[in-house]
Amino acid sequence: MKPSLEKYLREGGSLGSLASRPPKRAATAPFPCDPADVYDRQVAALATRLGRIGARTVTVGVSGGLDSALCLLAAAGAFDRLGLPRTGIHAITMPGFGTTARTKGNAELLCEGLGVALETIDITPACRQHFKDIGHDGSTPDVTFENAQARMRTLILMDKANMTGGVVLGTGDLSEIALGWCTYNGDHMSMFGVNSGIPKTVVRKVCLHLAENGKTLFSDASAAAALRDIVATPVSPELVAGQVTEEKLGPYELHDFFIWNFIENGLDRQELFDAARAFFPGRFDDALVASTLETFLVRLVSQAFKRNCAPDGIRIFNFDFSPSSWHIPSDMPKDALL
Repeated sequence: MKPSLEKYLREGGSLGSLASRPPKRAATAPFPCDPADVYDRQVAALATRLGRIGARTVTVGVSGGLDSALCLLAAAGAFDRLGLPRTGIHAITMPGFGTTARTKGNAELLCEGLGVALETIDITPACRQHFKDIGHDGSTPDVTFENAQARMRTLILMDKANMTGGVVLGTGDLSEIALGWCTYNGDHMSMFGVNSGIPKTVVRKVCLHLAENGKTLFSDASAAAALRDIVATPVSPELVAGQVTEEKLGPYELHDFFIWNFIENGLDRQELFDAARAFFPGRFDDALVASTLETFLVRLVSQAFKRNCAPDGIRIFNFDFSPSSWHIPSDMPKDALL
Protein backbone atom coordinates (compact mmCIF):
# COMPACT_ATOMS: atom_id res chain seq x y z
CA MET A 1 0.00 0.00 0.00
CA LYS A 2 1.32 3.45 -0.89
CA PRO A 3 2.41 5.52 2.13
CA SER A 4 0.05 8.39 1.28
CA LEU A 5 -2.94 6.05 1.06
CA GLU A 6 -1.94 4.18 4.21
CA LYS A 7 -1.67 7.48 6.11
CA TYR A 8 -5.03 8.62 4.72
CA LEU A 9 -6.76 5.44 5.91
CA ARG A 10 -5.02 5.52 9.28
CA GLU A 11 -6.37 9.03 9.82
CA GLY A 12 -9.94 7.91 9.18
CA GLY A 13 -10.22 8.25 5.42
CA SER A 14 -12.65 6.06 3.48
CA LEU A 15 -12.16 4.07 0.28
CA GLY A 16 -15.81 4.51 -0.65
CA SER A 17 -16.83 2.18 -3.49
CA LEU A 18 -13.23 1.02 -3.92
CA ALA A 19 -13.70 -1.07 -0.79
CA SER A 20 -16.55 -3.07 -2.36
CA ARG A 21 -15.29 -3.74 -5.88
CA PRO A 22 -16.36 -7.17 -7.18
CA PRO A 23 -14.08 -10.22 -7.12
CA LYS A 24 -11.71 -10.24 -10.07
CA ARG A 25 -13.22 -11.68 -13.21
CA ALA A 26 -11.89 -12.07 -16.73
CA ALA A 27 -11.92 -8.92 -18.83
CA THR A 28 -14.96 -8.48 -21.05
CA ALA A 29 -16.01 -6.18 -23.87
CA PRO A 30 -17.23 -2.92 -22.30
CA PHE A 31 -20.83 -1.78 -22.04
CA PRO A 32 -22.67 -4.44 -24.07
CA CYS A 33 -25.96 -3.01 -25.29
CA ASP A 34 -28.51 -2.56 -28.04
CA PRO A 35 -28.33 1.10 -29.17
CA ALA A 36 -32.08 1.17 -29.81
CA ASP A 37 -32.75 0.04 -26.25
CA VAL A 38 -30.34 2.62 -24.82
CA TYR A 39 -32.12 5.41 -26.67
CA ASP A 40 -35.56 4.14 -25.64
CA ARG A 41 -34.50 4.09 -21.99
CA GLN A 42 -33.13 7.63 -22.29
CA VAL A 43 -36.40 8.84 -23.76
CA ALA A 44 -38.48 7.04 -21.13
CA ALA A 45 -36.39 8.41 -18.25
CA LEU A 46 -36.45 11.98 -19.54
CA ALA A 47 -40.20 11.80 -20.22
CA THR A 48 -40.72 10.54 -16.67
CA ARG A 49 -38.67 13.36 -15.16
CA LEU A 50 -40.40 16.06 -17.21
CA GLY A 51 -43.80 14.64 -16.35
CA ARG A 52 -43.08 14.51 -12.63
CA ILE A 53 -41.88 18.10 -12.39
CA GLY A 54 -44.47 19.44 -14.82
CA ALA A 55 -41.90 20.93 -17.18
CA ARG A 56 -43.15 21.67 -20.68
CA THR A 57 -39.95 23.28 -21.99
CA VAL A 58 -36.28 22.34 -21.94
CA THR A 59 -33.14 24.21 -22.90
CA VAL A 60 -30.29 22.40 -24.65
CA GLY A 61 -26.89 23.68 -25.70
CA VAL A 62 -26.26 22.24 -29.17
CA SER A 63 -22.64 22.39 -30.29
CA GLY A 64 -22.66 20.08 -33.28
CA GLY A 65 -20.83 17.45 -31.22
CA LEU A 66 -21.82 13.91 -30.23
CA ASP A 67 -23.12 14.45 -26.71
CA SER A 68 -25.30 17.47 -27.42
CA ALA A 69 -26.69 15.72 -30.52
CA LEU A 70 -27.82 12.71 -28.50
CA CYS A 71 -29.24 14.93 -25.76
CA LEU A 72 -31.28 16.82 -28.36
CA LEU A 73 -32.48 13.58 -29.95
CA ALA A 74 -33.56 12.24 -26.55
CA ALA A 75 -35.44 15.48 -25.90
CA ALA A 76 -37.27 15.15 -29.22
CA GLY A 77 -38.22 11.56 -28.39
CA ALA A 78 -39.38 12.49 -24.89
CA PHE A 79 -41.51 15.38 -26.14
CA ASP A 80 -43.10 13.10 -28.74
CA ARG A 81 -43.83 10.50 -26.07
CA LEU A 82 -45.42 13.11 -23.81
CA GLY A 83 -47.46 14.57 -26.66
CA LEU A 84 -45.72 17.91 -26.30
CA PRO A 85 -44.84 20.06 -29.32
CA ARG A 86 -41.14 20.19 -30.13
CA THR A 87 -41.42 23.96 -30.06
CA GLY A 88 -40.90 23.52 -26.31
CA ILE A 89 -37.32 22.41 -26.99
CA HIS A 90 -35.14 25.52 -26.91
CA ALA A 91 -31.88 24.72 -28.66
CA ILE A 92 -29.07 27.24 -28.39
CA THR A 93 -25.74 27.14 -30.16
CA MET A 94 -23.06 29.36 -28.61
CA PRO A 95 -20.04 29.74 -30.87
CA GLY A 96 -16.85 30.79 -29.16
CA PHE A 97 -13.18 31.19 -29.94
CA GLY A 98 -12.66 27.63 -31.22
CA THR A 99 -15.98 26.88 -32.92
CA THR A 100 -15.68 25.49 -36.44
CA ALA A 101 -18.02 25.90 -39.39
CA ARG A 102 -18.38 22.10 -39.54
CA THR A 103 -19.85 21.71 -36.06
CA LYS A 104 -21.98 24.85 -36.27
CA GLY A 105 -23.37 23.75 -39.64
CA ASN A 106 -24.20 20.28 -38.34
CA ALA A 107 -25.99 21.78 -35.33
CA GLU A 108 -28.11 23.88 -37.67
CA LEU A 109 -28.97 20.95 -39.97
CA LEU A 110 -29.83 18.65 -37.07
CA CYS A 111 -32.17 21.16 -35.47
CA GLU A 112 -33.81 21.99 -38.78
CA GLY A 113 -34.45 18.32 -39.47
CA LEU A 114 -35.95 17.84 -36.01
CA GLY A 115 -38.22 20.86 -36.33
CA VAL A 116 -36.51 22.55 -33.42
CA ALA A 117 -35.71 26.26 -33.60
CA LEU A 118 -32.02 26.99 -33.04
CA GLU A 119 -30.97 30.26 -31.47
CA THR A 120 -27.41 31.47 -31.97
CA ILE A 121 -25.72 33.45 -29.21
CA ASP A 122 -22.08 34.32 -29.86
CA ILE A 123 -20.26 34.18 -26.52
CA THR A 124 -17.05 35.86 -27.66
CA PRO A 125 -18.14 39.48 -26.88
CA ALA A 126 -19.32 38.53 -23.39
CA CYS A 127 -16.15 36.52 -22.73
CA ARG A 128 -13.94 39.38 -23.89
CA GLN A 129 -15.75 41.72 -21.51
CA HIS A 130 -15.41 39.18 -18.71
CA PHE A 131 -11.68 38.81 -19.34
CA LYS A 132 -11.36 42.60 -19.18
CA ASP A 133 -13.36 42.73 -15.94
CA ILE A 134 -11.15 40.17 -14.18
CA GLY A 135 -7.87 41.46 -15.59
CA HIS A 136 -7.15 38.47 -17.80
CA ASP A 137 -5.31 38.64 -21.10
CA GLY A 138 -8.05 37.23 -23.28
CA SER A 139 -5.61 36.45 -26.06
CA THR A 140 -3.94 33.72 -23.97
CA PRO A 141 -5.52 30.25 -24.36
CA ASP A 142 -4.99 29.01 -20.79
CA VAL A 143 -7.30 27.21 -18.35
CA THR A 144 -9.18 30.41 -17.51
CA PHE A 145 -9.64 31.17 -21.20
CA GLU A 146 -11.26 27.75 -21.70
CA ASN A 147 -13.28 27.47 -18.49
CA ALA A 148 -14.72 30.98 -18.79
CA GLN A 149 -16.32 29.98 -22.10
CA ALA A 150 -17.87 26.85 -20.59
CA ARG A 151 -19.26 28.83 -17.66
CA MET A 152 -20.57 31.58 -19.94
CA ARG A 153 -22.49 28.98 -21.93
CA THR A 154 -23.97 27.48 -18.76
CA LEU A 155 -25.01 30.94 -17.54
CA ILE A 156 -26.83 31.56 -20.81
CA LEU A 157 -28.57 28.17 -20.73
CA MET A 158 -29.68 28.59 -17.11
CA ASP A 159 -31.05 32.09 -17.68
CA LYS A 160 -32.80 31.08 -20.89
CA ALA A 161 -34.43 28.17 -19.05
CA ASN A 162 -35.65 30.62 -16.38
CA MET A 163 -37.21 32.76 -19.11
CA THR A 164 -39.31 29.85 -20.37
CA GLY A 165 -40.00 28.13 -17.05
CA GLY A 166 -38.06 25.07 -18.17
CA VAL A 167 -34.99 23.06 -17.24
CA VAL A 168 -31.49 22.77 -18.65
CA LEU A 169 -30.60 19.33 -19.97
CA GLY A 170 -27.01 18.26 -19.32
CA THR A 171 -25.11 16.72 -22.21
CA GLY A 172 -22.07 15.25 -20.41
CA ASP A 173 -21.59 11.49 -20.82
CA LEU A 174 -20.45 8.79 -18.39
CA SER A 175 -16.87 8.75 -19.72
CA GLU A 176 -16.48 12.51 -19.24
CA ILE A 177 -18.01 12.27 -15.77
CA ALA A 178 -15.63 9.45 -14.78
CA LEU A 179 -12.62 11.48 -15.95
CA GLY A 180 -13.88 14.84 -14.72
CA TRP A 181 -13.55 16.16 -18.28
CA CYS A 182 -15.81 19.14 -17.71
CA THR A 183 -15.63 22.65 -16.28
CA TYR A 184 -16.72 22.86 -12.65
CA ASN A 185 -19.95 24.87 -12.55
CA GLY A 186 -19.84 25.03 -16.33
CA ASP A 187 -20.87 22.05 -18.46
CA HIS A 188 -20.58 20.16 -15.16
CA MET A 189 -23.97 21.60 -14.14
CA SER A 190 -27.56 21.20 -15.37
CA MET A 191 -30.98 20.21 -14.01
CA PHE A 192 -30.85 16.66 -15.44
CA GLY A 193 -28.02 14.69 -17.07
CA VAL A 194 -29.55 12.98 -20.08
CA ASN A 195 -26.30 11.23 -21.10
CA SER A 196 -24.85 10.68 -17.63
CA GLY A 197 -25.22 6.89 -17.73
CA ILE A 198 -23.90 6.41 -21.27
CA PRO A 199 -20.16 6.17 -22.07
CA LYS A 200 -18.72 7.98 -25.07
CA THR A 201 -18.36 4.86 -27.23
CA VAL A 202 -22.04 4.03 -26.70
CA VAL A 203 -23.08 7.65 -27.38
CA ARG A 204 -21.41 7.22 -30.76
CA LYS A 205 -23.22 3.91 -31.39
CA VAL A 206 -26.62 5.34 -30.48
CA CYS A 207 -26.15 8.41 -32.69
CA LEU A 208 -25.09 6.21 -35.61
CA HIS A 209 -28.09 3.94 -35.02
CA LEU A 210 -30.45 6.93 -35.08
CA ALA A 211 -28.80 8.34 -38.21
CA GLU A 212 -29.45 5.03 -39.97
CA ASN A 213 -32.79 3.99 -38.42
CA GLY A 214 -34.41 7.07 -36.88
CA LYS A 215 -36.11 8.34 -39.99
CA THR A 216 -39.34 9.08 -38.13
CA LEU A 217 -37.43 11.62 -36.03
CA PHE A 218 -36.36 13.73 -39.00
CA SER A 219 -38.28 15.73 -41.54
CA ASP A 220 -35.59 15.33 -44.22
CA ALA A 221 -32.45 13.33 -45.03
CA SER A 222 -30.08 16.24 -44.38
CA ALA A 223 -30.45 15.87 -40.61
CA ALA A 224 -29.48 12.19 -40.72
CA ALA A 225 -26.51 13.08 -42.92
CA ALA A 226 -25.48 15.77 -40.42
CA LEU A 227 -25.74 13.22 -37.59
CA ARG A 228 -23.48 10.82 -39.48
CA ASP A 229 -20.95 13.62 -39.90
CA ILE A 230 -21.22 14.43 -36.18
CA VAL A 231 -20.30 10.80 -35.46
CA ALA A 232 -17.29 11.16 -37.76
CA THR A 233 -16.11 14.47 -36.25
CA PRO A 234 -13.18 14.27 -33.78
CA VAL A 235 -14.42 14.87 -30.23
CA SER A 236 -13.59 18.40 -29.06
CA PRO A 237 -14.98 21.06 -26.72
CA GLU A 238 -13.73 23.60 -29.31
CA LEU A 239 -12.64 26.09 -26.67
CA VAL A 240 -9.46 26.80 -28.60
CA ALA A 241 -8.68 26.26 -32.28
CA GLY A 242 -7.61 22.74 -33.21
CA GLN A 243 -8.51 21.20 -29.84
CA VAL A 244 -8.96 17.39 -29.96
CA THR A 245 -9.95 15.69 -26.72
CA GLU A 246 -8.45 12.27 -27.41
CA GLU A 247 -5.05 13.81 -28.14
CA LYS A 248 -5.12 15.07 -24.55
CA LEU A 249 -6.83 12.21 -22.69
CA GLY A 250 -6.16 9.21 -24.90
CA PRO A 251 -8.72 7.19 -26.89
CA TYR A 252 -12.20 6.87 -25.43
CA GLU A 253 -12.23 3.23 -26.55
CA LEU A 254 -9.48 2.58 -24.01
CA HIS A 255 -11.06 4.70 -21.28
CA ASP A 256 -14.40 2.93 -21.61
CA PHE A 257 -12.61 -0.44 -21.55
CA PHE A 258 -10.81 0.61 -18.36
CA ILE A 259 -13.97 2.00 -16.70
CA TRP A 260 -15.93 -1.18 -17.35
CA ASN A 261 -13.25 -3.67 -16.38
CA PHE A 262 -12.09 -1.72 -13.32
CA ILE A 263 -15.56 -1.33 -11.84
CA GLU A 264 -17.51 -4.28 -13.27
CA ASN A 265 -14.75 -6.91 -13.33
CA GLY A 266 -12.48 -5.69 -10.53
CA LEU A 267 -9.21 -5.64 -12.50
CA ASP A 268 -6.17 -3.83 -11.11
CA ARG A 269 -3.67 -1.67 -12.94
CA GLN A 270 -1.46 -4.40 -14.44
CA GLU A 271 -4.46 -6.55 -15.31
CA LEU A 272 -6.11 -3.62 -17.10
CA PHE A 273 -2.96 -2.99 -19.10
CA ASP A 274 -2.56 -6.64 -20.10
CA ALA A 275 -6.26 -7.00 -20.93
CA ALA A 276 -6.27 -3.88 -23.13
CA ARG A 277 -3.25 -5.13 -25.08
CA ALA A 278 -5.04 -8.42 -25.69
CA PHE A 279 -8.41 -6.84 -26.48
CA PHE A 280 -7.06 -4.28 -28.99
CA PRO A 281 -4.28 -6.21 -30.81
CA GLY A 282 -2.38 -3.88 -33.11
CA ARG A 283 -4.77 -0.97 -32.46
CA PHE A 284 -2.85 0.92 -29.78
CA ASP A 285 0.86 0.69 -28.97
CA ASP A 286 1.99 -0.12 -25.43
CA ALA A 287 3.02 3.46 -24.69
CA LEU A 288 -0.44 4.79 -25.55
CA VAL A 289 -2.18 2.07 -23.52
CA ALA A 290 0.06 2.83 -20.53
CA SER A 291 -0.34 6.62 -20.70
CA THR A 292 -4.12 6.38 -21.17
CA LEU A 293 -4.38 3.98 -18.22
CA GLU A 294 -2.41 6.38 -16.02
CA THR A 295 -4.66 9.26 -17.08
CA PHE A 296 -7.71 7.16 -16.24
CA LEU A 297 -6.48 6.12 -12.78
CA VAL A 298 -5.30 9.61 -11.80
CA ARG A 299 -8.40 11.43 -13.01
CA LEU A 300 -10.83 8.84 -11.60
CA VAL A 301 -9.58 9.80 -8.12
CA SER A 302 -8.50 13.41 -8.49
CA GLN A 303 -11.73 14.54 -10.18
CA ALA A 304 -14.09 12.85 -7.71
CA PHE A 305 -15.05 16.25 -6.25
CA LYS A 306 -16.89 17.09 -9.48
CA ARG A 307 -18.88 13.86 -9.47
CA ASN A 308 -19.82 14.18 -5.83
CA CYS A 309 -21.95 17.27 -6.45
CA ALA A 310 -23.28 16.55 -9.94
CA PRO A 311 -26.94 16.77 -11.03
CA ASP A 312 -29.37 13.87 -11.22
CA GLY A 313 -29.14 11.78 -14.33
CA ILE A 314 -30.10 8.55 -16.07
CA ARG A 315 -28.63 5.13 -15.24
CA ILE A 316 -28.44 2.73 -18.18
CA PHE A 317 -25.91 0.10 -17.06
CA ASN A 318 -25.19 -1.57 -13.71
CA PHE A 319 -23.43 1.51 -12.37
CA ASP A 320 -23.07 5.21 -12.91
CA PHE A 321 -20.94 7.81 -11.15
CA SER A 322 -23.52 9.25 -8.81
CA PRO A 323 -22.64 9.12 -5.10
CA SER A 324 -25.38 6.52 -4.57
CA SER A 325 -23.90 4.18 -7.20
CA TRP A 326 -20.12 4.45 -7.36
CA HIS A 327 -18.44 6.89 -5.02
CA ILE A 328 -14.86 7.96 -4.24
CA PRO A 329 -14.25 10.41 -1.39
CA SER A 330 -13.01 13.77 -2.64
CA ASP A 331 -10.05 13.86 -0.26
CA MET A 332 -8.52 10.53 -1.30
CA PRO A 333 -4.86 10.87 -2.42
CA LYS A 334 -4.82 11.17 -6.19
CA ASP A 335 -2.10 8.51 -6.49
CA ALA A 336 -4.19 5.94 -4.59
CA LEU A 337 -4.66 3.70 -7.63
CA LEU A 338 -1.18 4.04 -9.15
